[in-house]
Amino acid sequence: MAKTAMTHTRITPEIKAEAERIIKGLGLSISAAHELFYRQIITHKGLPFDLRIFNEDSIQAMDEARKGVGKKYNNVTDMFDDIIN
Repeated sequence: MAKTAMTHTRITPEIKAEAERIIKGLGLSISAAHELFYRQIITHKGLPFDLRIFNEDSIQAMDEARKGVGKKYNNVTDMFDDIIN
């Protein structure tokens, strides 16, 4: 099948330059990368990555984990025991 369809997008120049640098580093053309992205959308029946809006509890937990703060457990069993009780 001939490749004749075109897409057109507007993005910031910095995002475009960085993405193109990475794509070219992978040995792909920009067109090939776009087609791979579209094929992944088709395969996943949606975007090929999760989009999430985290609630405040999740944000706090992630921030604490990054800082090494919060509860620590010796093993998974201890963690689940604490969660259940």
